[in-house]
Amino acid sequence: MSARAASVRFEGVYKRYGPVTAVRDVSFTIEAGTLVTLLGPSGCGKTTTLRLIAGLEMASEGRIFIGDEEVTALPVTARDVSMVFQSYALFPHMTVLENVRYGLAVSRVPKAESLARAERGLEMVGLAGYGKRLPSELSGGQQQRVAVARALVLEPAVLLFDEPLSNLDAKLRRQVREDIRELQHSLGLTAVYVTHDQQEALAVSDRIIVMNQAVIAQDGSPRELYEQPADRFVADFIGDANLVEGRIERLDGETAVVDIGGTRRSLPHRGLEPGPTLVALRPESVRLRPVSGDDGLRGRVVKATYLGSHLEYTVESPLGDLFVVDPRVEAPIARGTDVAIELAAHGVTLVRDTA
Repeated sequence: MSARAASVRFEGVYKRYGPVTAVRDVSFTIEAGTLVTLLGPSGCGKTTTLRLIAGLEMASEGRIFIGDEEVTALPVTARDVSMVFQSYALFPHMTVLENVRYGLAVSRVPKAESLARAERGLEMVGLAGYGKRLPSELSGGQQQRVAVARALVLEPAVLLFDEPLSNLDAKLRRQVREDIRELQHSLGLTAVYVTHDQQEALAVSDRIIVMNQAVIAQDGSPRELYEQPADRFVADFIGDANLVEGRIERLDGETAVVDIGGTRRSLPHRGLEPGPTLVALRPESVRLRPVSGDDGLRGRVVKATYLGSHLEYTVESPLGDLFVVDPRVEAPIARGTDVAIELAAHGVTLVRDTA
């Protein structure tokens, strides 16, 4: 872990803008040396939360700590954080090296030291030798790396990323997110990352804090959020999910016997009681096969799409229309085909039916 990496802690934090509450009673701890993503739809409070960490917004109520120091009332200049912005915010008239060195120069770091640290920063992001170029001579991915280097050379206790990949195309997004994750891991940085992209969050995070309507909907590892979503919102937001009606017939220890369209499954009950329930089916957990005499659940393919690495189907069924992802591209199922529907051992979860 980096010697300067620090934890971040929120205790009952609110942020109000007049009658509008943008962040409501938010509490969490981000351990030093980890990368935690704030994820959610537009307007959920994730960017406001990031700005509260940075000191670009001040909390209306509650307490914020960086390491052991309370920073709730401290201005941005007094907090040991650096931010990588969505827009890169590079100075077009400055060279790459001058851009990376800028924060050090403003902080009155001696010229020789600031130049050496700026060169080292470019090496860390794989841009050694690019120092004399202008930002306009770089690709979008290279410009984003310059923005990361500029933040890194300040050696912050916490590094903040505000939608850093939103201006890149799909291939570059994948490459740069891998670069950011590798850099964070190798340097042991504390990083807080904001995105609305679920795949991006799953790929880079140690933990994900999902926000909805100004509050935390669920906080956990990428695997926990995907495989054990807390409620309807999280199940639907983290990856694709078919949300179908089921019925808990009885409880048996930690599990429940659940009727899903006439088929019975034993699933963790997750605190739910017997009666009608909501079941999340991940698209890859729905298996299609030819019909036979002993099928418990049948459907009809109404849409089939080839996407290279997999096929996507929409299937009419007694459970409603199901979205299905099938890797068997060598055996496509034609539109209009009747199929038997089976559920895999994974990707089937009981969730709370909350708004």
